[in-house]
Amino acid sequence: MKNKLGLAAIILICFLLQCSVLDRIAIGQIKPNLLIVLCASMGLIRGRKSGLWTGFWCGLLVDLFYGSLFGFYALVYMYAGFFCGYAHRIFYDNDIRVPAALSAAADLLLNIAFYGLQFLLRGRLGLQTYLVRIILPEMFYTTVLALAAYRPLRALVYQLQRASWKERESVWVLK
Repeated sequence: MKNKLGLAAIILICFLLQCSVLDRIAIGQIKPNLLIVLCASMGLIRGRKSGLWTGFWCGLLVDLFYGSLFGFYALVYMYAGFFCGYAHRIFYDNDIRVPAALSAAADLLLNIAFYGLQFLLRGRLGLQTYLVRIILPEMFYTTVLALAAYRPLRALVYQLQRASWKERESVWVLK
């Protein structure tokens, strides 16, 4: 139970940081996506199911506060977390390059889906312009943020897991 509450607190803190601090460091309306970094990190650290649920709750928060089409961000973040979870058994989670690459790929997926929904369906076909001006700079900025934020996120998740292990062990120990 503590593990789930701790994860909910991490999601909420990352959402608040995304909305407040990262808005202040935006360069030309382009800001890094901390929630994508969180989804990719949770998928890498704890697997597909945890990445999926983390992505769903992160996307639901974005939908509630910023989304024009309810459920879109929840779906895209959910897929991003789920597909990043495939790397859980393949790669070691202490390597910093893997979460950076997963965050970049998840951000690319999010922005391509956003382009398809917001621009392509309206008849605006400027993919090259959107790619050069929005997608690639945001992907680069998110990758830099992933390099800085992954290790603290990993340490926090391991502290939560360690606390839940101690809680489970204390039930079975006879005094």
